[in-house]
Amino acid sequence: MDGAPTLAEQLVTTLVLPDVLDNPEGPPDGRLRFRPVHAVGVGATGTFIASDVARDYCVARHFDGAPYPVTVRFSNGLGSKVPHDGWSDVRGMATRFHLSEATGEATDLIAMTLPEFFTATPEAFLDFAVTAKPGPVAREAWWRKILDLLRLEIPLPDPPPGQTESPVVGALTYASRDRNAQLAVLQAATIGAPVSYARATYHAVHAFAIRAPDGVRRFVRFDWRPVAGVFNTGADDPPRDVYLKQELTDRLAREPARFTLMMTLAETGDAVDDPSRPWPPHRMRVVMGELALDALADDKLIETMSFNPWLLADGVEPSNDPVLRARRDAYKVSSGRRIGAVPCPFSGSSAHGET
Repeated sequence: MDGAPTLAEQLVTTLVLPDVLDNPEGPPDGRLRFRPVHAVGVGATGTFIASDVARDYCVARHFDGAPYPVTVRFSNGLGSKVPHDGWSDVRGMATRFHLSEATGEATDLIAMTLPEFFTATPEAFLDFAVTAKPGPVAREAWWRKILDLLRLEIPLPDPPPGQTESPVVGALTYASRDRNAQLAVLQAATIGAPVSYARATYHAVHAFAIRAPDGVRRFVRFDWRPVAGVFNTGADDPPRDVYLKQELTDRLAREPARFTLMMTLAETGDAVDDPSRPWPPHRMRVVMGELALDALADDKLIETMSFNPWLLADGVEPSNDPVLRARRDAYKVSSGRRIGAVPCPFSGSSAHGET
């Protein structure tokens, strides 16, 4: 039907919560003051240097061993402008590698603290987004947990102290009818809150095809590993809504926050087009380089930036993952609706977007 919203437009509209709209109490005009998801964030700048072996696997420019400036946006997953740093929530790490100051050439790597995505297709994710809207959450009584187990249902995980809202109830409802979503939903339901953005592991859940100097193409997945180690807040720690930006500020005043970029190589039979399926844990991993963040980024600059998983350097190609392809278009819609967003430069079939 002419004029019907595209799947990308439906995804963005479904994910938007009222408090990120330009006019949340009046007639909706679709304009956004904040990102529809990962609305609250903080930026940092630093340098990425590839490892000695990275160039043997991929000819992309940022793997040639030279130092490249980097801009990173860390974020909370919820699509709310109200910060809830202490809530159990997925966190994001959007990284831009600035490859050439003269031409503006850049490439992005977008990652989150879940190692798998919720669904295998964008159509299923639209259904998931409708079902898993944030709602009231409280600690479930012990007898209810026993009743859930007797019904062969997953008991509700206890929220951190002070957390009153979560998408976990709807997400578990969705996972009960879609087996592909169960792993990611269970991980998200119990993920907790990091003590620092610099003490979480971030996964780029999609597979990409990389090209080696000899022309060999390999499917891989990337993730960022914190050099300081992974550490979450305690289950009984006093609730805190705002601490992650200040913690990062204090940390960078002492020393750089460092991450190792790891690359996992797929083998025959691995799901390279399905981000909801994990790869076996014994797959070969390669250290591709180290990121050192040493300063906070300007807030206004970081919030006007638009990141996109399709902003790729020569030597890295997208897989046929339908969710990855949907993100390209959904991010374009989202960025176009967000007030003050600066579109990314793209070529070919790429589109600008954000996280």
